[in-house]
Amino acid sequence: MSMSDKYPAESGRRRFVKGVVGGAALAGVGAAGSVTVNTLTTAGGVGGGQTTAMTIAKVTGPAPRGLPQIPVRVTDDGYIEGVWPEVQTVEQNGVEVEVAQEQLGGRTYSGAWFQYCGVESQENVAPNFESDNLFRAETGQYDWQDDTYDSGDRIHVDDFGDYDSWGNGVGADGVGKPAAVTWRSEDAESTLNATVIRSTRIEEAAQEDEWVEASTDQGFMAYLNVCTHFCCIPGYKQLEESSRYGVGDGTYCVCHQSGYDPFTLEQALFVARPRPE
Repeated sequence: MSMSDKYPAESGRRRFVKGVVGGAALAGVGAAGSVTVNTLTTAGGVGGGQTTAMTIAKVTGPAPRGLPQIPVRVTDDGYIEGVWPEVQTVEQNGVEVEVAQEQLGGRTYSGAWFQYCGVESQENVAPNFESDNLFRAETGQYDWQDDTYDSGDRIHVDDFGDYDSWGNGVGADGVGKPAAVTWRSEDAESTLNATVIRSTRIEEAAQEDEWVEASTDQGFMAYLNVCTHFCCIPGYKQLEESSRYGVGDGTYCVCHQSGYDPFTLEQALFVARPRPE
């Protein structure tokens, strides 16, 4: 069964990781359905070019592709952090440049995944930006979170103990417990908005797929929460309206009704914008 196939109907489950997607951009994909990440140096800056990123799947609306996944891990003291790729110095077109890129779970994870919608101009996606990479609470999104954290607090695994039953009246209960967070944003002029979710679906998928096992931890996964359409900020299980578009248990962008499924990961091919020089 290929990566883009669904699970057999009798399993009652969907496949968590899908193959390469992306409209006209697929012209650059070989017969094997894979490409090499290319962090090209261009006249406009560094670190852009044709890129393959792991994303949460776009399932409805005008967005061109899904939202880029952020690999996560739980620290020894129980805080949740996003993994930033290893910084390397490489030679491109005779010039030495720094890129953030590493091998993870059998795939190439690159900082170029987050270079779209103007994010590429932010200092916190520069390869050498110094950050502890911990996710920090962004209040005003979920009642449970506002009752637990102040803005900027680190989020902790102990506060997700009810993740297999949590609900807020949108979609079904027990699908996954979210937190709205910022990432790599301490001491930065601009924030990176992200969403962290803990779910039994993620725990199950991690037992079956090398990438999911490597990029999630204890049922936690995360993604950059910037819509790939017109750069609005979507919401996971935040608006009842989302159910009308089939994403009551997913992520919904109110601007133009794009919807995403955090529990289906797929590889998307796109052209990452170069970082300014």
